[in-house]
Amino acid sequence: MLYMVPTPLGNLQDITLRALDVLKSADVILCEDTRRTQGLLAHFGISKPTIRYNEHDERSVKHCLEILQSGKTAALVSDCGTPCISDPGWKLVREAVQAGIKTSSLPGPSAVACALAGAGITGGAFTFLGFLPRKPGKAAKVIAAAYEQNIPVVLYESPYRVLKMLELIAKTLGEDTPVVVARELSKVYEEWLRGSVGEVARILSARSKVQGEFVLIIDRPNTQAAQEDESNSYF
Repeated sequence: MLYMVPTPLGNLQDITLRALDVLKSADVILCEDTRRTQGLLAHFGISKPTIRYNEHDERSVKHCLEILQSGKTAALVSDCGTPCISDPGWKLVREAVQAGIKTSSLPGPSAVACALAGAGITGGAFTFLGFLPRKPGKAAKVIAAAYEQNIPVVLYESPYRVLKMLELIAKTLGEDTPVVVARELSKVYEEWLRGSVGEVARILSARSKVQGEFVLIIDRPNTQAAQEDESNSYF
């Protein structure tokens, strides 16, 4: 049995009761970083063996699959949020399903869902891009193609690259393109920045140091009109 278990984005109180039950009952916990996961387990008084799962190493995928095939129950976690969503896990889930191993995905913390709910710009469709390709040319093409769908576009970015990403969005879609930027969701220094991509870029570039993980939401030029069109499209 393979469980996909979401873990807190930053605030440990966000873990679910069911997630704790699964972590306590699992034979082994497959994780992105054993040190980080052991810290989480220790906080909740859970003692379980942990094994690092490396999605980029086929030997690691095979090893974890063999554990499941031996009849053991495993809980798959990432460093934070929901496994397989811009985090490791999907290859193992695919292999487990193909091998006839039962899987179960638990609901829980997700940065994309948290950011969209707080942004207040859509109650329906959106395009989620996760982390974009490192090459600016490829990233620009992905952004442009997604934005043509006329629905909000959501992506993740690190503090080291967020300014370059905002500059790329401005260059690709225009400096007046509206964005909502969420930083350090659920943590002590959670912050929301709203405005044109040019304005938000200037706010961040004025800081001596940019810190935290970011969720960027590229909004449509006329949100109200787009929302009305979206609502009418269902009837």
